[in-house]
Amino acid sequence: MLQARHAGFLRYIRDIVTQAWPVMVSSWAHVAFGVMDTAMAGHSSAADLQAMALSVSIYITVFISLMGVIHALIPILAQHFGARRLEQVGQSWAQGVWLALALSAVGAITLALPDAWLTLSGDVSPEVRHSVTWYLRALIVALPAALIFRTIYCLGTAVSRPKVVMVINLGSVAFKLLFNWVFIFGHLGSPALGAVGAGVSTALTSWITVFAGLWFIKHDRWFAQFSLRLRRPRWKPQIELLRLGLPMGGSYLIEIATFTLMALLVAQEGMFVTGGHQIMSNLAALCYMMPMAVGVASASLTAQAIGAGKMTKARDMGRAGIAVVTAGALLTSTLLVVAREPILTLYTNDAQLAMVAATLLPLLPFFHIADALHCVGAYLLRAYKVAVVPLLLQIVALTGISLIGGWWLGFGPGAGTLAPIIARVLPDAPTGAASMWLMAFTGMTLSATLMFLWYGYVVRRTLRPQA
Repeated sequence: MLQARHAGFLRYIRDIVTQAWPVMVSSWAHVAFGVMDTAMAGHSSAADLQAMALSVSIYITVFISLMGVIHALIPILAQHFGARRLEQVGQSWAQGVWLALALSAVGAITLALPDAWLTLSGDVSPEVRHSVTWYLRALIVALPAALIFRTIYCLGTAVSRPKVVMVINLGSVAFKLLFNWVFIFGHLGSPALGAVGAGVSTALTSWITVFAGLWFIKHDRWFAQFSLRLRRPRWKPQIELLRLGLPMGGSYLIEIATFTLMALLVAQEGMFVTGGHQIMSNLAALCYMMPMAVGVASASLTAQAIGAGKMTKARDMGRAGIAVVTAGALLTSTLLVVAREPILTLYTNDAQLAMVAATLLPLLPFFHIADALHCVGAYLLRAYKVAVVPLLLQIVALTGISLIGGWWLGFGPGAGTLAPIIARVLPDAPTGAASMWLMAFTGMTLSATLMFLWYGYVVRRTLRPQA
């Protein structure tokens, strides 16, 4: 009996890894956009890197929040697929496309107001402000394509066909690299646009990507079983999407807003601290791709089991996902420690930027472990269509401690309070940025703990009728 359970657990781990690695490669390809933008802007000028840090922080806040709403499709589609309601898979996906278009309009309005965001950043030079404005205008063009492509991502993930998005995203990296080279530095007759050129290249690549995705799912025989086509909008499916998607989007917003407002606040400490913080944030985002990929895969397979009415399998699949994330986070943290110097060399050739980033990086391995556990806990709860309670938990832990606490102790009335701790654990680090990161780690650790406590309660409740 015990041996059979052990074999089943290993099989679940294999299933998760099989589905997670294409999601992770796809996510790394997507994050490579930010890495290329940061690295290429860093080799353009410090002003371009600051404009990039501020612009990306604003855009990512908007995009990730709206993407979170779209990601309600994953548990909905996965449960339909697990229950073999194949026609419903296609119908729900079509409603997701309409939702993506509506959310694009909301996002466009938000991105069109950069000055409202930059009021948090103190005295930003006119050159940087101009670059931020035009970068965001380019990304308004990119937003509809990016959100529609997320519906394709949700579809492929929910029905255990994540390689579709992986192949397309890998191809898009080549286009992004080419367009960055052309528009950032000014080649093939284009003017050198600096940070703005990165926005232009993202817009072009996004539309190429979404057309490739739509063509693929339309012409692939396996996807034909879902009768994928753009049906008219319907209120009932839209309400179902929004009921789950709005709290999910709120959770995504809280997670990313912490980093966005950190970037905007850290800008008060100058161009080089902003750039060093951006390198730290970019690395954290790159590391996040592993737990995110495993979380998405675990949640999809868990939701399929729930749709099929196999609640014990759903519980065991969740446990397997947690085990994979924990092992992966420990490995990633070890690599961050061992390869710190080569990593910094890849990001910048500016000695002052590298020095600032090097003072913050010792905290990143610990932050990553907390972030990874928080991530998988949140995704597994979403598999059970539980989204409101995680949002409330994140408001307390991430907004209350990470964001408000970080501002209070880093730039507010309590500025300097953590200086003795910083001098011991992050020597020579800028006080404001270091305070924000320490509080972000504290809040993330609390959020992960609360998330797992609630996940355990939800799982026990679903198993209770079978006892």
